Amino acid sequence: MFEQLTQLVQQYGGDAVVNNAAVPNEHNEAVIQETSSSIFSGLQKIASEGGAEQLAGLFNGTSKLDSSNPVVQQITQQLSGSLGEKFGLSSADSAGVASGMIPQVLNSLVNKAKDPNDSSFNISDIISSISGNSGQASGIMDTINKYGMQFGLDQNNDGKVDVADAVSLTKSGGLGGLLGKLFGK
Repeated sequence: MFEQLTQLVQQYGGDAVVNNAAVPNEHNEAVIQETSSSIFSGLQKIASEGGAEQLAGLFNGTSKLDSSNPVVQQITQQLSGSLGEKFGLSSADSAGVASGMIPQVLNSLVNKAKDPNDSSFNISDIISSISGNSGQASGIMDTINKYGMQFGLDQNNDGKVDVADAVSLTKSGGLGGLLGKLFGK
């Protein structure tokens, strides 16, 4: 997942990084890498702190992915601080780069995850990648299971909602199909 995320960041790095006079050209690639790392670690942190519902809301697409979104705010603040610390950018320049990149990249990530014709991101890969361990992945899936039985997510009729059901749903309707059923959208 990290490689695909880095590709998304590179797609949106033109104006915010490469064409930005505040970012010295010799730091362009490192700033792109730092942005990818910050997004990935930010999502991991949210997962590790029990933010399964927050992440589900993110990928459901019902909340706007702009500066008012708590996930966007958290990752933007993390990246902004890191850019200032590692590359000597001013607070304003760091905040400008972060706020110019994070909403765009997260919007693209969500749209790709919701697109049934795009297999570059799916829910089981995202959960596995950001949870980092089976306990956290299990906790996220438990949250989905908690609500999933009520919304007909048990695709294989085994009495529980698990990764097999998530994979089945993502193949048939993308992440949006899974989360749409889960949250009634």
